[in-house]
Amino acid sequence: INFGFTQPIQMRISEMLTGSSGDLSIKIFGNDIAQLARLADETAAITRGLAGSVDVQTSSIDGGKFLNVDVHAELAQRFDMSTAQFARYLKTQLEGAQVSEIIEGKKRTPIVFAVDPSGPQALTTINALRQKVMVMPDGRQAPLAELAEVSFQDGPFLIERERGNRFAVVTSNVSGRDIVGFVDELETAIAEQLVLPTGYRVEFGGEFENQQRATRNLLLVIPAALLLIAIILFTTFGSVAQAALILCNIPFALMGGLIALFITGQYLSVPASVGLIALLGVAVLNAVVMVSYFEQTRLSVRDISLRVIQGSARRLRPVLMTATTAMFGLMPLAFATGPGAEIQKPLAIVVIGGLFSSTITTLYLLPLFYYHLEKRRHG
Repeated sequence: INFGFTQPIQMRISEMLTGSSGDLSIKIFGNDIAQLARLADETAAITRGLAGSVDVQTSSIDGGKFLNVDVHAELAQRFDMSTAQFARYLKTQLEGAQVSEIIEGKKRTPIVFAVDPSGPQALTTINALRQKVMVMPDGRQAPLAELAEVSFQDGPFLIERERGNRFAVVTSNVSGRDIVGFVDELETAIAEQLVLPTGYRVEFGGEFENQQRATRNLLLVIPAALLLIAIILFTTFGSVAQAALILCNIPFALMGGLIALFITGQYLSVPASVGLIALLGVAVLNAVVMVSYFEQTRLSVRDISLRVIQGSARRLRPVLMTATTAMFGLMPLAFATGPGAEIQKPLAIVVIGGLFSSTITTLYLLPLFYYHLEKRRHG
């Protein structure tokens, strides 16, 4: 028996979005059940051999035991019955047949016609089933072994399909390394060690699939967000240079978020990416608070050095309040350990780390950059 432990919210979301509760699912598509089972076992062995793989499991395809009762076709023809009709006739004697039901409010009680009230549960062995006396349509009695071939048959325990194609799945969680690097190494190992018959293919899914999809979306969302922020800043200040000055705060914010992920041992996941997007707005907000005050005092304070020093001192409290309020508000999420922590922690860690670095940039580097920009503009 293999046990795999995960967080309930993460498991539900992953299973809902990707059909797999693990960090990674390797789906092997093909037609033959035996081949799929063999390829799944080989893939699982390859996966276990890689550093970082934990809780590697394969779907239960092969190994099912089925009781097969194959009625004799010539007997069915003798009684002017098809094979299916004769099989149903014998099945009714073994299991009974529901003929009606009694409805009492919300309760439904089936009415079953049964030849033997003890039912098939009394037949504990296959030999007992073979010796079970059956009544033929002409009234004669004979053991089931004379009417049908009774045997155990191996078959698939479960047949899974996706878009009409059979597949076997190997699931694995990833610990101690990033999932993208793990998948790249696993793809190389499978290509070198696993021989796929003609018509068979391997696809990767699970949380990895969700992360890849989110990454593609982020490649569109983040540039669009940056462009929108740049347009708003230019409209507000009427200067490309000042808009670019404020946007310079963003790389430092992103750098702080990524460093915080590295220090805490987290990886760039979908929640962390959402945190990076939220960080863009907060980092720009603090920079706008600082630069807008510099511009408001342009007429009253002509000296650039004095304006920057006074503005930095007077905007210190609003910038710190904005940053620390958000940081302390996210602290419980960053240290959470209960259900949902796997989603909350990366997002909170990214925002806290990014706010820390962007606040330092806003208070120290941004005034310095503004000073040199104004000096250059006014000679």
